[in-house]
Amino acid sequence: MAGTDLAGEVVGLGPGVTSFAIGDKVASWTGTAIGGALAEYAVAPIKSTVKRPANVSAVDGAALGIAGQSALQSLRDYGDIKLDGSSNNKNVLVTAASGGVGTYAVQIAKLGGAHVTATCGSRNIDLIKSLGADEVVDYKTPEGAKFQSPSGKKYDVVIHCADYQAFGAFKPQLASTMAKVIDLTPSPKSLVTAGWQGLTFASHRFVPFLMKSKSDDLALLCNLVSEGKLRTVVDSTTPLSRAEEAWQKQIDGHSTGKVVITVGEE
Repeated sequence: MAGTDLAGEVVGLGPGVTSFAIGDKVASWTGTAIGGALAEYAVAPIKSTVKRPANVSAVDGAALGIAGQSALQSLRDYGDIKLDGSSNNKNVLVTAASGGVGTYAVQIAKLGGAHVTATCGSRNIDLIKSLGADEVVDYKTPEGAKFQSPSGKKYDVVIHCADYQAFGAFKPQLASTMAKVIDLTPSPKSLVTAGWQGLTFASHRFVPFLMKSKSDDLALLCNLVSEGKLRTVVDSTTPLSRAEEAWQKQIDGHSTGKVVITVGEE
């Protein structure tokens, strides 16, 4: 759920739009400058809107915008994880793996062939294992707090989906090569750390991440869902009239996977 992610049916077209038709089922990301996704009708930019395959639901389409693209881009573009299964030499850690981004990140890393260690709360361990994680650690345990792999793996890529953690908390668990901690919730502190590492040519890198919506990426994700290679974990669906309750649940961090707002019937 977000005020920028949406999926539905095309009911109108702007001037010169020829790649879509009235009645097309689509998924889109409106962008933070436009927003407006929590509504019965929304304006979707053509550059970040794609047609959904027939077997991809509106719930799936709405969930993929920020969370799916963030997981894909952080792993592929920053972590050098290839989706063809050839990254079987990589060890990946996904923190807060039961969240919207984390559930997708675990699956995409496994599509790449990586060995995946994940952290989450104890109630979600079985879920994250079912998504393909090789090792799952309760973040409240001493091992989880230190991001330790139960088998002693050292990580080439960390997809950090939780609140800010100092780089030093990850460093003992990183591989000796050019390992990266990709911070999906960047803060001023992480920006300072990243800048300093760049100036000193550090071998390990803290990488602040910002998602860039791309229609090709959203289409790729929709196709992965259509092919049964990617699963959307839905915490709950809530009618638009109760959107505030759903939003608060997401903010409070009490949800597993995505919270989706529904508007009527597709």
